[in-house]
Amino acid sequence: FGTAEEAKAMLDRAVAAVKEDKAKALDMFNKGEGGFKDRDLYVYCANASDGIFTAHPTLKGKQLRDIKGKHGAPLGETIMENATEGTIKETTYWWPHSGTDKPLDLEKTALYTKVGDQICAVGYYKE
Repeated sequence: FGTAEEAKAMLDRAVAAVKEDKAKALDMFNKGEGGFKDRDLYVYCANASDGIFTAHPTLKGKQLRDIKGKHGAPLGETIMENATEGTIKETTYWWPHSGTDKPLDLEKTALYTKVGDQICAVGYYKE
């Protein structure tokens, strides 16, 4: 699993990439290029205005607000309501880990922030 430190470093790089060239950054996040996909770590982003995913391995075009953790935690709603420019926040939830033979619901933490008109996040599993 990726660590909390690696997730934070990836989010920091993602914020810098979005500030430099948003379209290019979102394309890299969607393709997992440029170091934005590492084991179970990846960047996902959504429009701050309407919550539509602009970058995600499987949910691009879907609504962030609708995403709930496995025990009903309002993950997407929490991220939409609390993301703040220049501040990295975190929320913890349960999510299936698909890299195993049997998907297990594991505790996961999303680190997230607002950058321009995007809300971007990287999630990592607790050991």
